[in-house]
Amino acid sequence: MLKLTLLVGLGGMVGSVARFVLGNFITKLFPSSFPYATLAVNLLGCFIIGVLMGLYIYKSSFGDDWKLFLTTGICGGFTTFSAFSFEALTLMKDGKVSAAIAYVSISVIIGLLCTWGGYSLSNKF
Repeated sequence: MLKLTLLVGLGGMVGSVARFVLGNFITKLFPSSFPYATLAVNLLGCFIIGVLMGLYIYKSSFGDDWKLFLTTGICGGFTTFSAFSFEALTLMKDGKVSAAIAYVSISVIIGLLCTWGGYSLSNKF
């Protein structure tokens, strides 16, 4: 159990650092009150977990330890749905209800499509 906990923790650290670096990069590219960085990270994370789970299920490309490290660890540290929910709430509190609805809708609908796309694509490897 200690080994698995360390794998998830190490993966979480990698994912969190990747989220931080990518988030800062996107924020510099698209300075705005709209949370583009969180949106991009969430959509990319959805796609990546789709690919990884498809590879795990269809191709047995890696074992259970790697699955925990990659999905629970890295993807769990990388995706930012807690930040997503707070930012949506902030948009609503700031009276930007249309932006909040767009942000939530895009995140959920396109996120599901990205996960499906990654999952489907993984079957092609």
